[in-house]
Amino acid sequence: QVHLVESGGGLVQPGGSLRLSCAASGNFLRINGMGWYRQAPGKERELVAHITSGGSTTSANAVKGRFTISRDNAEGTVYLQMNSLKPEDTAVYYCNAVATDWGHTTNNYWGQGTQVTVSS
Repeated sequence: QVHLVESGGGLVQPGGSLRLSCAASGNFLRINGMGWYRQAPGKERELVAHITSGGSTTSANAVKGRFTISRDNAEGTVYLQMNSLKPEDTAVYYCNAVATDWGHTTNNYWGQGTQVTVSS
């Protein structure tokens, strides 16, 4: 079982920056891929950025050049640095992790979500 705790959301003006953090805890063999998703009101949840355990990253076209995902494997933490924020980035941001337990079963886990609001 993996428990994901997000932090760093809040209210920011357009053009501003925020850094989201997500810490994984629990009893597991390893954390595989980690990522950030977001869901705006009335819209489906969408992938923002993903990072493998080896550090390879992908990101949505809407955030390329503005958002950067990174992780600290030793701490089991994933970060999302968000720069040049726009009102359309307003959403609840969710941390996601795929983890393998000691029985070598792989499962998908979600954090509780953190609100990011971009408004003047």
